[in-house]
Amino acid sequence: MKLRWVASHTGGNGPEPWLNRYTDLNRIFVAGDSAGANILHTLMTRAGSIGLQGVNVVGLVLVHPYFGWTADDEMWLYMRPINGGLQDPRLKPTAEDLAMLRCGRVLVFLAGDDHLRGVGWNYCDKLKRSGWKGTVEIVESHGEGHVFHLMNPTCENAASLRRKIVSFLNQDSRVDFFFM
Repeated sequence: MKLRWVASHTGGNGPEPWLNRYTDLNRIFVAGDSAGANILHTLMTRAGSIGLQGVNVVGLVLVHPYFGWTADDEMWLYMRPINGGLQDPRLKPTAEDLAMLRCGRVLVFLAGDDHLRGVGWNYCDKLKRSGWKGTVEIVESHGEGHVFHLMNPTCENAASLRRKIVSFLNQDSRVDFFFM
């Protein structure tokens, strides 16, 4: 797991000098878009179940996440031949998995014209009801499609998305718990 590699730098003794010198392992954020958001969600629930010594993941940014319940599910089954079917928790996280999410804050971006918009709202609702103790914030870009910020990075909504991510990263990083 990539976060284990990051955690290997605890105490400034890791293999990468720039991480040893410049990284605050008490204030880590992870982010991804589309299927990458789904992968990072899975990574963070796995980290919550196995622990991650010396690293505090403060926040998770999910941009236009893919969590199933669409016609794309058949494609997911094809690309992931070893899976738990359409109810695989990597595709449709369970309440138990959501409750284990290993961070204090989640920022979810949805696009108003994205076919995954409803799935994203469902994910946020399930996360809030799961017993997870963090906070979730939802930002919807009206009139935009899936990963519009990559297709048109200079548009105002893409700039707004970037500003919101920067604001999220710069919020007071104090959280009520530290994960070990």
